[in-house]
Amino acid sequence: MGTAKALFDSESDHMVSQIFLRRFHAEPLRREAIALILQAQYSCNLDNFISYLAVNYVDRFISKKEVPEEKPWILRLLVISCLSLAAKMKKIDFSYSDFQKDEGFIFDAQRIHRMELLILSTLNWRMRSITPFSFVYFFISLFELKDPALTKALKDRATELIFKARDEIKLLEYKPSIIAASALLCASYELFPLQFSSFKAAISSCEYINQESLNNCYHVMEEMVTNEWDESIFDAAVSSTKTPICVLDRHYKNSVSEKSNTANTLEAAIKQPRGHENKAQRSQIQHLASHSQSLGKGRRTKYDLSAAPKRITRNE
Repeated sequence: MGTAKALFDSESDHMVSQIFLRRFHAEPLRREAIALILQAQYSCNLDNFISYLAVNYVDRFISKKEVPEEKPWILRLLVISCLSLAAKMKKIDFSYSDFQKDEGFIFDAQRIHRMELLILSTLNWRMRSITPFSFVYFFISLFELKDPALTKALKDRATELIFKARDEIKLLEYKPSIIAASALLCASYELFPLQFSSFKAAISSCEYINQESLNNCYHVMEEMVTNEWDESIFDAAVSSTKTPICVLDRHYKNSVSEKSNTANTLEAAIKQPRGHENKAQRSQIQHLASHSQSLGKGRRTKYDLSAAPKRITRNE
């Protein structure tokens, strides 16, 4: 129970800021990032949990730093770097060169490495994200199911719903534990409707659960399940492998001065000339997964401006 309490106490540190949820342009930007991540997942055959973790990193990053519309390559660089970090946390090899071969921009290893450092610093080196998956087994244990096959069926369906919930921006305002509980309730209603009331009572009795938040989240997820085939991000990702995604189609209404300041700040952090990195930073990235207990001690570094990334032309 001590471990569960620690998870419930810390989960808010791994959520997006409420200011981000109120930005009118947050949804199209996030949708673009998710489409790119899913494109990489299917083209590079990545594990679902890697893409989920990458989306978590993107959400938390863009909730703290503005990604300028007029610099579409920054979003692509952010996505590639988040995928790279997620793969390192899962100790899985990820070749970003394979993902970039069909893209409009090419980023070298040093530029991706610098972006990784910026992400780590922005997220306060909290890379072992607390997600809804962290709470699934805890809530299932409250149901006291005796049949392992039923337990597995419930867990598998809840897992599927959590993956789908990743694409719904309305659910970002809820804590990971609330999303996990709602997914299990939706799954139990589908699989064991006669036991739904007892399952809901078991979750509602948990001292860490806010009943109003649970009810609201459950209704959002219920609506998501009802419309999952009509508004599936999966279809968008599949079509995107045939039709190039144009991030320039996204037009936000920020002032020119705000965009300029944001672009300069973000570019300054990720465009350091060669030779300005130190060995300690490279070591931290290379051993991120195996030395995750020291992530909170990372160094923050300022970088200078340099040239924009190389863009592919048809002649090349």
